[in-house]
Amino acid sequence: MSEDGPEQLAEAQREHWQQTYGEHPGMYGEAPSAPAVHAAGVFRAAGAREVLELGAGHGRDALYFAREGFSVLATDFSPVGLEQLHGAAAEQEVAERVTTAIHDVREPLPLADASVDGVFAHMLLCMALSTKEIHDLVAEVRRVLRPGGAFVYTVRHTGDAHYRAGTGHGDDIWEHGGFAVHFFPRELVDALAGDWSLEEVHAFEEGGLPRRLWRVTQTVPA
Repeated sequence: MSEDGPEQLAEAQREHWQQTYGEHPGMYGEAPSAPAVHAAGVFRAAGAREVLELGAGHGRDALYFAREGFSVLATDFSPVGLEQLHGAAAEQEVAERVTTAIHDVREPLPLADASVDGVFAHMLLCMALSTKEIHDLVAEVRRVLRPGGAFVYTVRHTGDAHYRAGTGHGDDIWEHGGFAVHFFPRELVDALAGDWSLEEVHAFEEGGLPRRLWRVTQTVPA
């Protein structure tokens, strides 16, 4: 079990992601993730126009949302990833629909109440965040969403092969290959949806391991 405290772990993860994005530009490719394609359909059906992506990285999903006609605010704690996103937005001629902001999700979101129509986060909630920090973040997402707005997120869960592998940091956080992950039990998903409408919890797999995830869709009651 690691003796690193939350602050040390958070800073180590920030540095690791900075280095990773720097060494592997566009590391996830240009094609959108399957969850982003699903989310775009959810947002479109709800009449959404303004979308927030948390943990946008180098922007494959944020750029997809922009190409689909949404106005996107893409946030990440890695300036390197967002710089790559900026460049790609210009190349794809969608720069006018993409805004970026360096932001650590442990802090309040830099948005007014009820100011966006949809929020998307692919594997951001299962980073090295404590259970309390995850609850605080989801409360912030609810604050900035308009009534009827949808939150689509994905997380690795406790059925994943890397759960309990590598270095344990407590609170279901395990570090493997330099990446720390908070693996979600189903109880946490249900708790996070407490005063929302929980629309779907969809199990899927991604990557070569494969990673085992849930795609969760929940909405703010209108």
